[in-house]
Amino acid sequence: MRILLFLVLILDFLLSANGQTFESWSNFRGSQNLLGVTQVNFPAKPRLLWSYQIGDNIKSAAVIADGKIVVGGTDGVVYCLDLKGKLLWKYKTENSIEAPALILNNKVFVGNLDGNLFALKLSNGTLIWKYKTDNQIMGSANYWKSKSKTWLIVGSYDYNLHCVDALTGKMKWRYESDNFINGEAACFNGKAIFGGCDGFLHIINIESGKPESKINVATYVAGSCPVSDYMAYIGDYDGKFSKVDIKTGKIIWSWENKELKQPFIASASLSGDQVVSGNRDKFVYCFDKNSGKLTWSFNSGSRVEASPIIINDKVLAANMRGDLALVKLSDGSLIWKYEVGNAILHNPAVIENLMIVCSLNGTLYCFGK
Repeated sequence: MRILLFLVLILDFLLSANGQTFESWSNFRGSQNLLGVTQVNFPAKPRLLWSYQIGDNIKSAAVIADGKIVVGGTDGVVYCLDLKGKLLWKYKTENSIEAPALILNNKVFVGNLDGNLFALKLSNGTLIWKYKTDNQIMGSANYWKSKSKTWLIVGSYDYNLHCVDALTGKMKWRYESDNFINGEAACFNGKAIFGGCDGFLHIINIESGKPESKINVATYVAGSCPVSDYMAYIGDYDGKFSKVDIKTGKIIWSWENKELKQPFIASASLSGDQVVSGNRDKFVYCFDKNSGKLTWSFNSGSRVEASPIIINDKVLAANMRGDLALVKLSDGSLIWKYEVGNAILHNPAVIENLMIVCSLNGTLYCFGK
C-alpha cells in the first residue's frame, strides 16, 4: 500500500511540474509542451452526468483548475462553472472568443477576436489587466517561468508572437513571423515553438525574443505541435504529418495520404513511441514516432478538427458530426462511442474520472464515472 501511494505521489509530482495534475487540465493540451496526454483514471464507458447551455456557440475548448471549468463563447463571454455544472461567474468581452483559456496562478488568461488578451481572477472573474495585440487571437496563451517572472506567450493574426508579463500585462518582446499565427506555441527548455500560416516552424528564445531557427515545413500550419526530446510533431494544411528535429532543423520523416491529401487541423498527442492526430479525411491516425510508420487508423465517420487526447492506453477523439469515441491506443479498435449531435471543434478537458467537451451549438457536456 505504501509503495502504491508513493508511486501515485511521484506521478502527481511529475504531472504538476508540467502544469497538470489529476484535478486540473489548465492548458488546452494539458501541458506546456502540448503533449495532449494524461495518466488519470478514466472509465472505459463514461456516462453523461450533466450539460449546460451558454448564450451562443462554442468554438474554443474548456479548461479546468481548482474545481472550476472555464470556457469562452462566440458571444464574447467567459463562463466559469463548478464541476457540477453550476454557473459561478461570467465576464463579458467586446468580441467573440475562439481561443481556449489558460488557468495559471489563480488567474484566467484568454484572448478574443479584437486581439485583446484578458487576465481575470479565477475566483470571481474580475478584470486584472488587458493587453492589446493588433489583430485577432485564435490560439491559447502558454507560459514559461524564469526566476521570479512568469511570461505569457501568445500568437496573433498581427503576425506576431507576443511575450507578456503575467503579473502586469506589460509586453517583454514580440517576434514577427510572415503570416497569421493560429495555434498555441509549445514552451520547452526556454524556447517557444510554433508553426505559422507562413509554413515555417519557428523556434524562439523566450528570454530574449530572438529566433534560434526557422524551419520550412509546409505551406500552412493551423494547429499546435507537441514537443519532446527536441523533436516536434506537426501536421499541415497540405495533409502532411512530420517529425522535425528542432536542434538541426531537419525533417526526420513525413507521412501523407496521397489519395486524399486533406488538412491536419488538429494538434497531435504524443505518448511513448506513439503519436496520434486527426485529419479532415475523417480518420484518426497513429504513427510510430521513431520510424513514421502508420500503425493504425480509425474512421470516425466525419471530419476531425478536434485534437485527440491520450488517456493512458486509450485515445479520446471527437469529430465535426458530434461523435465522441474512445479507442485502444494499441490498435485503434473502438471501445466506446457517444453522439452529442453537434460539431466538436476542440479537444475535451480531462481530469480524474471526468471530462468536459464543448459542442458548436453552445453546450458543455460533462461525462464521467
